[in-house]
Amino acid sequence: MKMIVYIAAGGAFGAVARYLLAGQIGHWLGHGFPWGIMLVNILGSFILGALVETFAIVWSPSQELRALIVVGALGAFTTFSTFSMDVVFLCSKGQMLQAALYIGSSVAFAVLAFFLALHLMRMVLT
Repeated sequence: MKMIVYIAAGGAFGAVARYLLAGQIGHWLGHGFPWGIMLVNILGSFILGALVETFAIVWSPSQELRALIVVGALGAFTTFSTFSMDVVFLCSKGQMLQAALYIGSSVAFAVLAFFLALHLMRMVLT
């Protein structure tokens, strides 16, 4: 039960952070393209990459804290379901090129952000 409470607390934080940040990004860059969710997912991948490397090199948090951060906070911060909905929405508006660009850039930049974070943390921590 203790683990569930940690995950729920992290999830509440991550969901609110996603809502606020994605909304603000949409406000800055416009709502015609799902910039907010794309950038939140890329940022979440970067943060996870940084955490994975940090956990491997210098910090070994408890299972509860790890679950709070990774499963709860980052799990709720990033969102594949909203990404999928945005793709379908763009397709339903006939914006196939934008949908393809969204899919490709979201996946490519999220993976690149993860690798970049691993590399940066390895440089900083070792």
